[in-house]
Amino acid sequence: MQDYLAQIEKLRKDAAECARIRDLATDQAKRQVFDRLANHLTVLADQVEMAMLERKRAGG
Repeated sequence: MQDYLAQIEKLRKDAAECARIRDLATDQAKRQVFDRLANHLTVLADQVEMAMLERKRAGG
């Protein structure tokens, strides 16, 4: 369970960092890249969290 929690925390921190870079970027292409990265990392964190909850529900 701790592995899941650690990964969720890392993914959410990385997503937040990408969002900060996106917000500070002046180049439109860079803003778009970091926006996609932030969104992708958020989705991954959500998926890990769902997997953790499913595993917990299944008793494992």
